[in-house]
Amino acid sequence: MRSKGKLIKWNEDKAFGFIAPNGGGKQVFIHKKALINRHRTPQINDVITFSLSKDKQGRTCADQATFSGEKVKIKTAKKMNRFSIYLSIVFITSIIIFYLLEYFPQKLIFLYVGASAITFLAYASDKSKAKRRVWRTPENSLHMLALIGGWPGAAIAQQVLRHKSQKKEFRRIFWLTVFVNLAVLVWFFTPKGQTLLKIIG
Repeated sequence: MRSKGKLIKWNEDKAFGFIAPNGGGKQVFIHKKALINRHRTPQINDVITFSLSKDKQGRTCADQATFSGEKVKIKTAKKMNRFSIYLSIVFITSIIIFYLLEYFPQKLIFLYVGASAITFLAYASDKSKAKRRVWRTPENSLHMLALIGGWPGAAIAQQVLRHKSQKKEFRRIFWLTVFVNLAVLVWFFTPKGQTLLKIIG
C-alpha cells in the first residue's frame, strides 16, 4: 500500500527531508535515494507518493517515492542468461574430463575451481553490501578474479544472484577477461606454454 504526503522539510546538502502524511501522523523520513526521479530537486510543499520501508536501524522511512503526477516504474524481472551458465558448466566439466584423461594439469583444475568459488562468493558479498548500502567491492577486483580463472563462477553468479548482469560496460569488460583467460589457457598447451607449466609446477 502506498501513502501520500507533503514535503515539509528538505536539506539539500545532506539530501534528506521529512514528509507529513496526508491525514496526519508521524513525519516520515525520506532520503534522495528513495526518489525514483533523482534528477528533480525536491521542494517544500511537493506532494510525494511513497511506500513505507525500514532503514538499517529499523526506522520507518519512505521508499519508491514519486512526485505528484509521476508514475511508478514497475521493475520487471529480467530473464536469466542461460548461455553464461551453460558455458561455465560445460567449461568446468570439460577440463575435469580432460584432467581425468590426463590431458589437463591438476594445478589448473585447482586454479579454475578455486578461483570460481571465491569469485562467486565475492559477487554474493558485493550484492549484500549493495543492499546494505555499505562500502562495495571494487569492480576491478571482480574483473581480476575473473581474469585469473574465476570467470565461470562470475558468469554463474551474475545470473543466479542477478548481480552485475545488466550493467553493459561491466559485462563488456567481463567478457574481455573471459577471452583473455581462454587465450592464455590455449597458449599453455603450446610448446612454450608447456615449458612454463613445468617450471612453475
